Amino acid sequence: MLRTEIEKALTALKNGGVILYPTDTVWGLGCDATNADAVEKINAIKGRQSDKSFIVLLDNDSKIQSYVTDVPEVAYDLIEYAEHPLTIIFSGAKNLAKNVISADGSVGIRIAKHEFVQQLLQRFRKPVTSTSANISGQPTPQFFDEIDEQIKEAVDYVVDWEQEIKITKKPSTIMKLSPSGQFSFIRK
Repeated sequence: MLRTEIEKALTALKNGGVILYPTDTVWGLGCDATNADAVEKINAIKGRQSDKSFIVLLDNDSKIQSYVTDVPEVAYDLIEYAEHPLTIIFSGAKNLAKNVISADGSVGIRIAKHEFVQQLLQRFRKPVTSTSANISGQPTPQFFDEIDEQIKEAVDYVVDWEQEIKITKKPSTIMKLSPSGQFSFIRK
Protein backbone atom coordinates (compact mmCIF):
# COMPACT_ATOMS: atom_id res chain seq x y z
CA MET A 1 0.00 0.00 0.00
CA LEU A 2 2.67 2.56 1.02
CA ARG A 3 4.91 1.53 -1.88
CA THR A 4 2.00 1.88 -4.34
CA GLU A 5 1.16 5.38 -3.06
CA ILE A 6 4.80 6.44 -3.32
CA GLU A 7 4.95 5.16 -6.91
CA LYS A 8 1.81 7.09 -7.88
CA ALA A 9 3.03 10.28 -6.19
CA LEU A 10 6.45 9.89 -7.86
CA THR A 11 4.84 9.59 -11.28
CA ALA A 12 2.90 12.82 -10.70
CA LEU A 13 6.01 14.68 -9.46
CA LYS A 14 8.18 13.47 -12.35
CA ASN A 15 5.50 14.65 -14.80
CA GLY A 16 5.52 18.17 -13.32
CA GLY A 17 2.35 17.56 -11.34
CA VAL A 18 1.09 18.66 -7.94
CA ILE A 19 0.34 16.18 -5.17
CA LEU A 20 -1.83 16.49 -2.07
CA TYR A 21 0.01 14.57 0.64
CA PRO A 22 0.37 13.98 4.39
CA THR A 23 3.45 15.45 6.08
CA ASP A 24 4.91 15.59 9.57
CA THR A 25 2.86 18.77 10.05
CA VAL A 26 -0.39 19.45 8.14
CA TRP A 27 -1.56 18.07 4.77
CA GLY A 28 0.42 19.77 2.04
CA LEU A 29 0.52 20.60 -1.63
CA GLY A 30 3.79 19.49 -3.13
CA CYS A 31 5.68 19.53 -6.39
CA ASP A 32 9.22 19.30 -7.70
CA ALA A 33 10.92 22.31 -6.07
CA THR A 34 13.22 22.63 -9.10
CA ASN A 35 10.34 22.93 -11.60
CA ALA A 36 9.06 26.53 -11.90
CA ASP A 37 5.98 25.51 -13.93
CA ALA A 38 4.93 22.99 -11.27
CA VAL A 39 5.40 25.62 -8.55
CA GLU A 40 3.21 28.02 -10.52
CA LYS A 41 0.49 25.34 -10.61
CA ILE A 42 0.42 25.36 -6.80
CA ASN A 43 0.07 29.15 -6.77
CA ALA A 44 -2.86 28.84 -9.18
CA ILE A 45 -4.53 26.08 -7.12
CA LYS A 46 -4.22 28.11 -3.91
CA GLY A 47 -5.08 31.43 -5.57
CA ARG A 48 -1.84 32.69 -4.07
CA GLN A 49 0.48 35.48 -5.14
CA SER A 50 3.51 34.28 -7.10
CA ASP A 51 5.93 36.33 -4.99
CA LYS A 52 5.40 34.22 -1.84
CA SER A 53 8.15 31.71 -1.16
CA PHE A 54 7.74 28.03 -0.31
CA ILE A 55 9.03 25.62 2.28
CA VAL A 56 11.13 22.89 0.72
CA LEU A 57 11.33 19.39 2.17
CA LEU A 58 14.43 17.22 2.14
CA ASP A 59 14.89 13.72 3.56
CA ASN A 60 18.36 14.26 4.99
CA ASP A 61 20.30 17.25 6.33
CA SER A 62 23.35 16.24 4.26
CA LYS A 63 21.42 17.47 1.20
CA ILE A 64 21.01 21.05 2.47
CA GLN A 65 24.37 22.07 0.99
CA SER A 66 23.03 21.23 -2.48
CA TYR A 67 20.43 24.00 -2.13
CA VAL A 68 22.11 26.56 0.16
CA THR A 69 25.38 28.36 -0.62
CA ASP A 70 26.71 28.53 2.95
CA VAL A 71 25.25 26.28 5.66
CA PRO A 72 26.18 27.43 9.18
CA GLU A 73 27.41 24.47 11.28
CA VAL A 74 24.81 25.20 13.99
CA ALA A 75 22.05 24.28 11.51
CA TYR A 76 22.85 20.59 11.90
CA ASP A 77 22.58 20.81 15.71
CA LEU A 78 19.29 22.71 15.50
CA ILE A 79 17.85 20.03 13.21
CA GLU A 80 19.18 17.14 15.30
CA TYR A 81 17.82 18.45 18.60
CA ALA A 82 14.51 19.91 17.43
CA GLU A 83 11.63 18.26 19.28
CA HIS A 84 9.03 19.43 16.75
CA PRO A 85 9.12 19.92 12.97
CA LEU A 86 11.54 22.78 12.29
CA THR A 87 11.83 24.88 9.15
CA ILE A 88 15.04 26.86 8.87
CA ILE A 89 15.24 29.86 6.55
CA PHE A 90 18.69 29.93 4.98
CA SER A 91 20.29 32.74 2.96
CA GLY A 92 21.83 31.99 -0.42
CA ALA A 93 19.36 29.53 -1.94
CA LYS A 94 20.57 27.76 -5.09
CA ASN A 95 19.55 24.98 -7.51
CA LEU A 96 15.82 25.57 -6.91
CA ALA A 97 13.10 27.05 -9.09
CA LYS A 98 13.27 30.84 -8.86
CA ASN A 99 9.63 31.02 -7.71
CA VAL A 100 10.45 28.86 -4.66
CA ILE A 101 13.08 31.33 -3.45
CA SER A 102 12.22 34.52 -1.53
CA ALA A 103 13.00 37.91 -3.03
CA ASP A 104 15.94 38.23 -0.60
CA GLY A 105 17.45 34.98 -1.92
CA SER A 106 16.49 32.85 1.07
CA VAL A 107 14.64 29.54 1.28
CA GLY A 108 12.91 27.67 4.09
CA ILE A 109 14.02 24.04 4.39
CA ARG A 110 12.62 21.31 6.63
CA ILE A 111 14.02 17.82 7.05
CA ALA A 112 10.87 15.69 6.95
CA LYS A 113 10.56 12.99 9.55
CA HIS A 114 7.39 11.43 8.20
CA GLU A 115 7.50 7.88 6.82
CA PHE A 116 5.67 8.61 3.56
CA VAL A 117 7.57 11.86 2.87
CA GLN A 118 10.95 10.35 3.76
CA GLN A 119 10.49 7.47 1.33
CA LEU A 120 9.06 9.73 -1.38
CA LEU A 121 12.02 12.12 -1.14
CA GLN A 122 14.56 9.28 -1.10
CA ARG A 123 13.07 7.87 -4.28
CA PHE A 124 12.52 11.24 -6.02
CA ARG A 125 16.05 12.48 -5.25
CA LYS A 126 14.92 16.11 -5.49
CA PRO A 127 13.40 18.52 -2.99
CA VAL A 128 9.61 18.81 -2.84
CA THR A 129 7.66 21.94 -1.94
CA SER A 130 5.32 21.95 1.01
CA THR A 131 2.57 24.48 1.54
CA SER A 132 -0.65 24.02 3.45
CA ALA A 133 -3.51 22.51 1.47
CA ASN A 134 -5.85 25.48 1.59
CA ILE A 135 -7.07 28.31 -0.60
CA SER A 136 -4.92 31.37 0.16
CA GLY A 137 -6.39 33.33 3.08
CA GLN A 138 -8.51 30.42 4.32
CA PRO A 139 -7.75 28.50 7.55
CA THR A 140 -5.26 25.65 7.36
CA PRO A 141 -7.16 22.33 7.38
CA GLN A 142 -6.28 20.14 10.35
CA PHE A 143 -7.45 16.89 8.76
CA PHE A 144 -7.83 15.46 5.27
CA ASP A 145 -11.62 15.74 5.27
CA GLU A 146 -11.36 19.49 6.02
CA ILE A 147 -9.48 20.12 2.76
CA ASP A 148 -11.56 22.07 0.24
CA GLU A 149 -12.94 19.90 -2.58
CA GLN A 150 -11.66 22.52 -5.05
CA ILE A 151 -8.09 21.68 -3.94
CA LYS A 152 -8.65 17.92 -4.11
CA GLU A 153 -9.99 18.22 -7.66
CA ALA A 154 -7.24 20.57 -8.87
CA VAL A 155 -4.19 18.47 -7.94
CA ASP A 156 -2.72 15.76 -10.14
CA TYR A 157 -2.66 13.13 -7.40
CA VAL A 158 -4.24 12.77 -3.94
CA VAL A 159 -2.16 10.44 -1.79
CA ASP A 160 -4.30 7.72 -0.24
CA TRP A 161 -2.33 7.43 3.00
CA GLU A 162 -3.32 8.58 6.50
CA GLN A 163 -6.49 10.25 5.23
CA GLU A 164 -8.46 8.94 8.22
CA ILE A 165 -6.05 10.20 10.93
CA LYS A 166 -7.58 12.84 13.20
CA ILE A 167 -4.55 13.92 15.22
CA THR A 168 -4.20 17.69 15.25
CA LYS A 169 -0.76 18.70 13.99
CA LYS A 170 0.77 22.15 14.07
CA PRO A 171 2.62 23.86 11.26
CA SER A 172 6.40 23.75 11.74
CA THR A 173 8.39 26.13 13.88
CA ILE A 174 10.13 28.59 11.55
CA MET A 175 13.55 29.97 12.36
CA LYS A 176 15.70 32.36 10.31
CA LEU A 177 19.39 31.47 10.41
CA SER A 178 22.06 33.90 9.23
CA PRO A 179 25.31 32.70 7.62
CA SER A 180 27.09 33.76 10.85
CA GLY A 181 24.95 31.31 12.84
CA GLN A 182 22.68 33.85 14.54
CA PHE A 183 19.02 32.86 14.54
CA SER A 184 15.62 34.27 15.35
CA PHE A 185 12.18 32.69 15.47
CA ILE A 186 9.61 33.67 12.85
CA ARG A 187 6.91 31.26 14.07
CA LYS A 188 7.04 29.19 17.26
